[in-house]
Amino acid sequence: MAQVQISEDLLRQIGAEKNSLGEIWGFIRRWPIIPLFLLVLLIFTGIFADVLAPHDPLIARPDNRNIPPVWETSIVLNVKMGDDPLVFPEPVDKPIEEAMLLYNITPTLENTANQEAVEAAFKEAGYLAKVKWSSWEHILGGDNIGRDLLSRIIHGARVSLVVVTVALIFGLLIGVSMGLVAGYFGGLIDEVIMRVTDIWLGLPFILVAIVAVIAFGQTFTILIILLGILSWTPFVRNVRGEVLSLKTRDYVSLAKVAGCSTFRILVWHILPGTINTIIVIATLRVGQLILTEAILSFLGAGIPPPTPAWGAMVNDGRPYINDAWWISFFPGVAIFLVVMSLNFLGDWLRDRLDPRLRQLN
Repeated sequence: MAQVQISEDLLRQIGAEKNSLGEIWGFIRRWPIIPLFLLVLLIFTGIFADVLAPHDPLIARPDNRNIPPVWETSIVLNVKMGDDPLVFPEPVDKPIEEAMLLYNITPTLENTANQEAVEAAFKEAGYLAKVKWSSWEHILGGDNIGRDLLSRIIHGARVSLVVVTVALIFGLLIGVSMGLVAGYFGGLIDEVIMRVTDIWLGLPFILVAIVAVIAFGQTFTILIILLGILSWTPFVRNVRGEVLSLKTRDYVSLAKVAGCSTFRILVWHILPGTINTIIVIATLRVGQLILTEAILSFLGAGIPPPTPAWGAMVNDGRPYINDAWWISFFPGVAIFLVVMSLNFLGDWLRDRLDPRLRQLN
């Protein structure tokens, strides 16, 4: 009986733990906790970038070039034969043990214990070595010209927020206005607006952006305009679809009978009915705009240097991917997390704000 009682108690405890885990998982599925946390962190980081960044993101220190993150292996920056000032050092940028073997020096626990020991081992072999030891001063390491990587990622968050927010507002105003006009008036106006939208959707945007940058220069204004005209098309199509349904409602007909102007009907009676759709589209478009801005910066057609931009930072680390992987990796992770969080949040908002999907759930 005791064994049976113990087994029943154990099964009851396991069942309670499963129920608790199920409740936690259900809560996480119902509410986008992780995406919201990451987005709040992004906004907080962007606003307080000057306070949070440990170093100036624009100042380059040659001694910090390609230094590894604090948990990574320290590296040998360069080596030269003898101490002749006319002899230029040979760039190495390799871990300590690998660099020692390259110059026929046997690594041991004693000669790899610290920076002074490594340099002494090279000097004993007839070389002058410049060694960079990873430290907590540069937690994520340095880039290819010695700028602090963590500081550039933090300031890159601010740049992305400002550029994407302004571009989204610009595209939203254009797209929502055109969608309201096309859906309300219909006829030839609707046909012209929708054909222009279809033509624009068929254009290769990246190619258009590169040509525009070549023609007008690489500036923040050009980038915001390019991202803005990229983001207006989904607003047109979705808002137009909502207006086609809303304009047949009784309250719109009553507003016409009461003598309300067309502008008042559109702004005060029809536009509020499209807010849910606009919010969902805007959330999804922010992720795409951040990704597009990163792609343009990676191709050299985005945010002008030396301003920190995640896409440009990924491109800066591309030639050093074998020896200094962190230069491209951490900005790439930032892009991935932000875009995925925005996509998850947009899907959640769509499910919550669409009555049909809400009933299915």
